[in-house]
Amino acid sequence: MTKVFGHRGCSGTYPENTMLAFRKAVEAGVDGMEFDLHLTKDNKLVIIHDETIDRTSNGSGAVRDMTLEELRQYDFSAAFPGEYGVCRIPTLEEYFEMVKDLPLISNIELKTGVWEYPGIEQAAIDMVRAYHLEDRIIFSSFNHTTVERCKALAPDIKCGFLTENWPSRFGAYTALHGIECCHPPLHMLSEKTVAEMHDAGCEINTWTVNTEEDAKRLAGWGVDALIGNYPERMLGWIK
Repeated sequence: MTKVFGHRGCSGTYPENTMLAFRKAVEAGVDGMEFDLHLTKDNKLVIIHDETIDRTSNGSGAVRDMTLEELRQYDFSAAFPGEYGVCRIPTLEEYFEMVKDLPLISNIELKTGVWEYPGIEQAAIDMVRAYHLEDRIIFSSFNHTTVERCKALAPDIKCGFLTENWPSRFGAYTALHGIECCHPPLHMLSEKTVAEMHDAGCEINTWTVNTEEDAKRLAGWGVDALIGNYPERMLGWIK
């Protein structure tokens, strides 16, 4: 059966990539969570989508130029001003503390497309192993070199190639590199492309699915997981 992943948690209804959004997704009964990982100036793994905090917080500046203590000074509920109180930036460790005993898949996108954050792959893998979550993780990135590093460092942990483009035979390309998952945007999927990826032995986890029409069509084609901003709604649509 097609799985439902919360895109940055319940990010359509609560501040994205916050512990509040993750808790609400868990309460809704999601199968998994998708979120984004950066590295701070003092080498702490933090969950935030952008390279800067400008869009999602009441602060400004690059994540890599601030320590965790400095980042903790800001409120990351900018999309919902005053609605949910103050939301601090979460660390990967805090997230794992919440999900460590849950049968939840965590799709961790390593945000190395602008800055590579030397050592982020090993740091993330070390944290996964510390919580014994190897069988509940998918590492993904638009930087395919990052994904290949993860696979070389941790062959036992599932990985996925993200793409925004329309690559020909994306499944074959993914399988050729020994990667288990294709993570395409929903608009590049058709029955034909879904079949190609599955024929190559790849799992398909697509984004960002926010309408009932898209959810039912993609589930009908057998897409493995739908990643959306309103997972609480999508669960009803497809289940």
